Amino acid sequence: MKSTNHSAYNRIAALLALVIGLMAIFAGGRVLLGILPDYYVIDWLPVYNFIMGAVSAFFSSIVIWKNGRLALPVAGATFGAHLTVMAILQTAYHNVVAPDSIVAMTVRLIIWAIIAGLLAAQQRIKNREWSIR
Repeated sequence: MKSTNHSAYNRIAALLALVIGLMAIFAGGRVLLGILPDYYVIDWLPVYNFIMGAVSAFFSSIVIWKNGRLALPVAGATFGAHLTVMAILQTAYHNVVAPDSIVAMTVRLIIWAIIAGLLAAQQRIKNREWSIR
């Protein structure tokens, strides 16, 4: 398999990271600017969403695009952060968290799992190519 084929995986992963990051910046930024949705917003959640969106869009997506050695660890750390927040929302804030917040966090988890899967597949292909040489 040509190396350009597996580099497509990190390009797709980087674009997914960029898009999900920009979506989080938009959603979190609107609330931070005072444009409140018609449901209760947990005070720290828009700040988290905005910061993680910025990290995803302006750091993670670039590291992944450049196929840096930190790409897979960054994806894993981002997934882990979202998973931790989801656990907090489902336990400590279960009675007050908006369903929209749970859906948004679920989408983030799915997208970051796909990103990590793409990067892991790319790494396996790369390792296989090196073992053939």
